[in-house]
Amino acid sequence: MKQIISFGLTAALLLACLTGCGGQAGDTAPGGTAPSGGQTPPASSVPETPAGQGQTPPVSPAPEGEVAAGEISREEALAIALANAGVPEGDAYNVKTETDSDNGIPLYDIEFETDYGDYDFEVAMADGRIVGADYEVDEEWLDALGGSPVTAEEAASIVAGKIPGASAADVDIWEESGDGRGRYEGELFLDGMEYEFEIDPQTGRIFDWNADLRD
Repeated sequence: MKQIISFGLTAALLLACLTGCGGQAGDTAPGGTAPSGGQTPPASSVPETPAGQGQTPPVSPAPEGEVAAGEISREEALAIALANAGVPEGDAYNVKTETDSDNGIPLYDIEFETDYGDYDFEVAMADGRIVGADYEVDEEWLDALGGSPVTAEEAASIVAGKIPGASAADVDIWEESGDGRGRYEGELFLDGMEYEFEIDPQTGRIFDWNADLRD
């Protein structure tokens, strides 16, 4: 009788051991890896943090042609050049405006054409000052463009009016009459700039103008 009880207890213990071992084996996948229910999802499936919540949104580049603080725009530079040349905006075509520098001065290099001449201006970005100019009006257009006869003194005042800070007394002017129509020629030196000009006496129009920074 004792042997039967002892055998029964032994069988019960063996069965319990086998049951426990089977449960543990089911908790671990082959190779020691955790079953799919306990795995960490792959990185690609982890949702990204929305911009503004822990991430810095990308910085967009500055718009092309943006004007730095304190500088004039291309449009303003063109308006300055047209006004100085006495050319209506509607007369100008093939307009080109590029950034450049001269003697360390950042500037706009402005070119445009009209039916009566070609124009080239250099306008400082910082303050709109004209630091270079070169144009010549075709003489056959002078009467068509119109104007009124002027004396040498009046011609000097016209020149001074194109240059900030200048007066007629600063202008060195003389008369040339070799070609029949005649002309006033002259020059002016002011604030590091050299100006040379020719003016039609019959219309008071400047038909040849050159302005350069002096070295």
